[in-house]
Amino acid sequence: MDPLTLGAIVALATILVLFSGISVATGLLVVSAVFLLIFDGLRSLELLPEILFGKLDNFALLSIPMFIIMGASIASTRAGADLYEALERWLTRVPGGLVISNLGACALFAAMSGSSPATCAAIGKMGIPEMRKRGYPDGVAAGSIAAGGTLGILIPPSVTMIVYGIATETSIGRLFLAGVLPGLLLVGLFMVWSLYSTWKHGSAEVLAKRSYTWRQRLEIMPKVIPFLLIIFGVLYAMYGGVATPSETAAVGALLCLMIAMIIYKLWSPSALWTVLRDSTRESIMILFIIAAAGVFSYMLSSLFITQAIAEWIGTLDVNRWVLMGVINVFLLVAGFFLPPVAVILMAAPILLPIITTAGFDPIWFAVVLTINMEIGLISPPVGLNLYVINGIAPDISLKTILTGSIPFVVCMVIAIILLCIFPDIATWLPDAIMGPTL
Repeated sequence: MDPLTLGAIVALATILVLFSGISVATGLLVVSAVFLLIFDGLRSLELLPEILFGKLDNFALLSIPMFIIMGASIASTRAGADLYEALERWLTRVPGGLVISNLGACALFAAMSGSSPATCAAIGKMGIPEMRKRGYPDGVAAGSIAAGGTLGILIPPSVTMIVYGIATETSIGRLFLAGVLPGLLLVGLFMVWSLYSTWKHGSAEVLAKRSYTWRQRLEIMPKVIPFLLIIFGVLYAMYGGVATPSETAAVGALLCLMIAMIIYKLWSPSALWTVLRDSTRESIMILFIIAAAGVFSYMLSSLFITQAIAEWIGTLDVNRWVLMGVINVFLLVAGFFLPPVAVILMAAPILLPIITTAGFDPIWFAVVLTINMEIGLISPPVGLNLYVINGIAPDISLKTILTGSIPFVVCMVIAIILLCIFPDIATWLPDAIMGPTL
């Protein structure tokens, strides 16, 4: 059978299996085993256990559970509420400072936790009721938090960036740096839209200033400063040559646990057990997907599907930006139905040789891919962040949350366009700190 035809059959079978409700990792293993058995025979299955466990034999993978523990320990405390409250008190004299406070708190919390749902939950529990109480439109209140939560997979440390780095053998340090300026760009675009929408649809009192004394502003800082120091400490250790990403993640996880215990009195064995249990569960899920995706990639390569697709695209006589547009549409649709980690692990090995042959920077592409995954987090039918917000504020309809999120999707599309026009937004910082790639 022609490899391209076989590839289409594999794609259709994979979609049907994943839509059946089976877990992503199990679905990839089932599809891989069935097609290898049919086209390569029974002996091909003997290599699957070796490939499965071989994909996990990577020192860089240790950073994933460590960063997850780091985020879980923060998410289990009032750190999100304190971040939000601190920013609100300091930005109160800025017109529309409350919505800016929420987006700023989302950005900072995302940098510490690396988790989009955790960011939505932590900031939304405080931010959404407060914004609604002061007259902000429900769409702005819910949409800004849902969109702000997506920053967790872009602003470092990001688990999805680690996964991309492992899947494509790209420097994780460069990937982290590449997400900083695009992340700040997105925060800025979100703030501009939120302020405009509030001014247009909100009541006159929404943009009014609220007074806080200097004492009220300063008294909350001791709870926030340690977490900010951890962010800068992690980045300094990683880029100052002090430690590898995995070692830095371990130190960051330990420090976050210590701060959660000392500042927020997280002494209860049951609370600590919950942090470790949830972190272990999420880590195993991600690692299982990584291992299964390795088997899936082996199946595609063994049946010459990957090579045939790359060769076919290479023969297309189209402009490279048309090609990038097609890739973006593919990633966008995939992100509607699958979690970011699964999309990256399945698509990156196939797309990397294509985008490098077309002359695109793989570090830049990682940022574009991640923003596409962010769009998927606030778009139906999966739209995980939409359901998190609906759980926090059940009296806001899912339709209102979705309507409020759509303008932020437009902001993300604008960010992708700006990255295409000015790729240095993603590549300048890694080159400036770590030197240009050879």
